[in-house]
Amino acid sequence: MNSDSNKGLQGPQETPPTTPAAKHESSETQVLMKHVFPVEADDFTSAGEASGKIKNILKQLGIDSQLVRRAAIACYEAELNLVIHSWGGQLTLLLTPHEIKIVTEDTGPGIPDVDMAMKEGYSTASERARELGFGAGMGLPNIQRNASRVEIYSVVGQGTTLKITFGF
Repeated sequence: MNSDSNKGLQGPQETPPTTPAAKHESSETQVLMKHVFPVEADDFTSAGEASGKIKNILKQLGIDSQLVRRAAIACYEAELNLVIHSWGGQLTLLLTPHEIKIVTEDTGPGIPDVDMAMKEGYSTASERARELGFGAGMGLPNIQRNASRVEIYSVVGQGTTLKITFGF
């Protein structure tokens, strides 16, 4: 599943990639900056801290404010997905000469139906997350709406890797 209309969205893969570097950095890509932020499952108190730090980094680098806004929205949604749905993971910022890449990797239940998860309003969030005002089923659609490209690699019972790219 990879068409222009879904901006590079990828369905479940049999084997998840093993490391951020191996999965997301080709030998031709020059990574100018890399920051990794651990994200704990169910830690709603700290939810949004990593995406806030990434937003500040991009602003300090003088990245266009509209691009910073789009990246911050997608990054926040991705971070919340780690908190709500995973058993823990990490969020990585990679900056190349022509792209901002935000990569989340987690261990967790995985996404059984990526197409369904991309639909607005579809959510598998826990009752606790919903009581706190999260889990409305807008995370992945908001990510896709703001990104240049979205790729999802998920294995049920193992976890998910989400790669969000913003070209500039």
